[in-house]
Amino acid sequence: MKTALVIGATGMVGKQLVRLLLADDRFSKVMVFGRRTLGIANSKLEEHLINFDAPDEWQHLVKGDVFFSTLGTTLKQAGGQDQQFKVDYYYQYKFAEVASQNGVPTYVLVSSSGASPDSLFFYPRMKGRLEQEVKKLGFKSLQIIQPGLLHGEREESRFGEEAAYQVLHLLDKVGLAGKFRPYEDKVVAQAMVNAGIAAQPGEHTYTLNQVFELAEGKA
Repeated sequence: MKTALVIGATGMVGKQLVRLLLADDRFSKVMVFGRRTLGIANSKLEEHLINFDAPDEWQHLVKGDVFFSTLGTTLKQAGGQDQQFKVDYYYQYKFAEVASQNGVPTYVLVSSSGASPDSLFFYPRMKGRLEQEVKKLGFKSLQIIQPGLLHGEREESRFGEEAAYQVLHLLDKVGLAGKFRPYEDKVVAQAMVNAGIAAQPGEHTYTLNQVFELAEGKA
């Protein structure tokens, strides 16, 4: 019976992750940290509304068995690269640092395919830098999920992503999408749960088709 810690629970993948964790008998408690409530009533759920800029107020609460992070925002929502970097990099890194210092053994992080600190592009460079830095925190088990194009229930519409999904979905139906198959939010969430339960020692990165295999329990 494990205690799960979750940030990013109000996002597309985060919502699915929390639903899976609450329904999973292997987790006795699901602690969610965020800026707004999920609006869910469940005896296993423990919500903490926090200010990520004030770690002194919440760092003593970050104790458990598996830390799941799906935190992230878009450039449009954030209002610029500096603000997106603050959410996608700084907030995630700071929470991971606290979790490590508090002895949480396992960290499961949703990153992005193509993440690299040497990328010429802002988003994959930011994700790559986060991966690079959290590897130095000393988690017993670090599981990094790198999905491609994500699809699911979003609060805001993204025309470009939806159009790309429809194209890839059609190609996938006829077996032509290959490693560029689109990822449903539930698939990524299930891959996270499986990674957290297995908690293989060391650092493990799952990308493209490996994410599907992990979700199916084959990785």
